[in-house]
Amino acid sequence: MQGETMTANGDARIVTVPRTVEETGIRRSILEDLALKTLYILGELTLRELADHMCVSLRIVEELFQRLRKDQLCQVTGMAGGVHRIVTTSEGKSRALELLSLNQYHGPVPVSLGEYIARVHAQTVRHMEVDPLQVERAFNHLVLDLETLSQLGTAVISGKAIFLYGPSGTGKTTVAEALWRLFAESEIFVPHAVEIDGQIIGVYDPGVHRASEAPLGPDHDARWVLCQRPRVIVGGELTIEMLDLQFNPVTKFYAAPIQMKANNGLLIIDDFGRQRVSPEELLNRWVVPLDRSLDFLTLVGGKKIEIPFDMIVVFATNLDPATLVDEAFLRRIQTKIRLDNLSEQQFHTICRKVCEDLRLECEPAVVDHLIQVITRDLKQALRGCQPRDIIHHVCWGARYERRTPRLDRETVDQACRAYFLSPR
Repeated sequence: MQGETMTANGDARIVTVPRTVEETGIRRSILEDLALKTLYILGELTLRELADHMCVSLRIVEELFQRLRKDQLCQVTGMAGGVHRIVTTSEGKSRALELLSLNQYHGPVPVSLGEYIARVHAQTVRHMEVDPLQVERAFNHLVLDLETLSQLGTAVISGKAIFLYGPSGTGKTTVAEALWRLFAESEIFVPHAVEIDGQIIGVYDPGVHRASEAPLGPDHDARWVLCQRPRVIVGGELTIEMLDLQFNPVTKFYAAPIQMKANNGLLIIDDFGRQRVSPEELLNRWVVPLDRSLDFLTLVGGKKIEIPFDMIVVFATNLDPATLVDEAFLRRIQTKIRLDNLSEQQFHTICRKVCEDLRLECEPAVVDHLIQVITRDLKQALRGCQPRDIIHHVCWGARYERRTPRLDRETVDQACRAYFLSPR
């Protein structure tokens, strides 16, 4: 790896910008093809503009330009700002079309697979340090007991998978998503793309990766995007195909699977057991990744590549874990946390927090009445989702009737009738 520098926050490392073609770690022929495709698609460009699109230095683009010009694939049309303006020749257009028929990837130069693997290891989620105070701050918007907070903090320190289980409505998804608050201030570098044997895998995804606005300076290798640690959430839509490389038959390059996009971050499997992929299939697919922190992906043609499996995986389910997976799978999930129904005191606390957020008055007597309606009249357990949902119903009713929302026995009863199924 080339020289490294520390980012401003001190927790991520990055290779400095490559100065030569050799320092990119990518074969010269691949870079020349990429430059030609980019120039053909975007039209006439200055060398500086081409360098910006390819996320490499002007010096590297000038090296590539000299070869393309020698082969009569591009020509100079003028000067701008002290650098050449260039465009593809007729021969260059024909060559570019041939290249695009093989692979339509253009833009940022990819990084090598070896450099990607080294970077993921350097910014691993396994070495995150959190303490009880940080965990309390991350979950201060929720009502959790000290034991649960301790289990969550210990799980993050371990860097291993977590199983959240318990009745529906007890906050498993909310807790899983809140874990990301422990990651939010830590930044990592994600490559635009990775190259392996001439094949391109797109990794950076704006829908998953939140790019930092921090200035990085002229020595930053722009092929890497500084991002917050990713949080990827999948539910019932998960299929076994989503866990392997996604080859696009039109563009002829790959999109990274969800676990590769989640590397160095958090991957939440919500409603586990209700996916289109069975728990047994997922078990067979992820036995090795969960155990050894590495994964195997398959290229078209059958070649296997090895990549890091470096993330905290959270399985959240309201089904009985013992009926979903076997002991071998559960053994690989180091932390299992049951989120149960609420006590009356916890119910009061959540109601008070929701009312504070909505600027409503929260009278303890009204909350006691709500508890009685739920437990005695409707014979339901107290669950973490109920205070928020019922109080929101009260607010919606007030908006509909064009009045100021108020939490009292009448509005609570009306909300409960709309929220719960009527007992027979």
